[in-house]
Amino acid sequence: MSLTKIPSKDSFGTLVKNIRSIILTARQTAVRQIDFLQVVTSFEIGRQIVEYEQQGADRAKYGAKVLFNLSVKLSGEFGNGFSSTNLKLMRQFFLQYRTRIGQTLSDQLLPGTKGQTLPDQSRKTQPARARINLSWSHYVFLLGIKDSEERNFYEIEATQENWSLRELKRQFNSGLYERLALSRNKTGIRKLALEGQKVEKPEDLIKNPYILEFLGLDEKSEYSESDLESAIIDKIEHFLLELGKGFLFEARQKRFTFDDDHFFVDLVFYNRQLRCYVLIDLKIGKLTHQDLGQMQMYVNYFDRFVKRQDENPTVGIILCRKKHDALVEITLPKKANIHAAEYQLYLPTKEVLKRKLLDWTKDEDVGVRRQ
Repeated sequence: MSLTKIPSKDSFGTLVKNIRSIILTARQTAVRQIDFLQVVTSFEIGRQIVEYEQQGADRAKYGAKVLFNLSVKLSGEFGNGFSSTNLKLMRQFFLQYRTRIGQTLSDQLLPGTKGQTLPDQSRKTQPARARINLSWSHYVFLLGIKDSEERNFYEIEATQENWSLRELKRQFNSGLYERLALSRNKTGIRKLALEGQKVEKPEDLIKNPYILEFLGLDEKSEYSESDLESAIIDKIEHFLLELGKGFLFEARQKRFTFDDDHFFVDLVFYNRQLRCYVLIDLKIGKLTHQDLGQMQMYVNYFDRFVKRQDENPTVGIILCRKKHDALVEITLPKKANIHAAEYQLYLPTKEVLKRKLLDWTKDEDVGVRRQ
């Protein structure tokens, strides 16, 4: 007489886990396919509109009339999503991206291609497909950015960092492009537009300023450095996004001791791209030379007793409400791996950041001419 073996609870748990993974993967794949189809469809509609408009004599008046009449026809048959405004966005999308996305994408939806299988988006052997990396909602937002270099930067970053639309909007509203550009020369600003943020040296980590509006601290209320630190820990995922690429959180109030004295580093991170420790000290007031000296000691200790030989020198960042560039320059050696950066508890006005960037580039031009 044989007995049927009853599966253990552990094996049943594994079964549930495996099936759950299959379902989630399938849903994610479906979402990516839908996003891809929506982008390609919008691109092709835009192309058809542009080619039809080019046959008219007065393009401005003719184009507006075409969009209105087309909206009436399409909305009557397909419902919402084909308003004149949306059709205008599709037209703009084609004009903006036709050289970057290319005709091959449109060919996949043209009549006569029924039954053609869309290529797997994960395969890098499909260059045309690889150029569509974002959802239609992402592209609609990007189309609203007038400056082409700034728009290119956010498109690259959103793609590389897999930003949601919400995160893309937050980074744009926080002036990420301007804040990174303010810490670079003109060549570095052009590289931002072509390559996005590249982290190749410690200076590439610095933003001017850091924006910590997600902490929920009132700008006018009294708070201590401990309050600021606790708020950052509570929102560590948001803080890591604000820090930028490659950051891993290691510890808060990291203690080290020598000569029977105890010292504490506020926040300790590791950056995978630079392969080095990054120490952050929080100051709620104006930067002092004592703050710089303290950070220099922290960096020296990590370089001598913590980092491995195959790792790069430790970087120190002092986050303060008000920094003093002249004080930093006269206090620290020229090659010190220590940086002071200001932080704000509210989203800055992009117009103010743009004016600062314009003034900064003008000052740089004057300095180059003087040399």
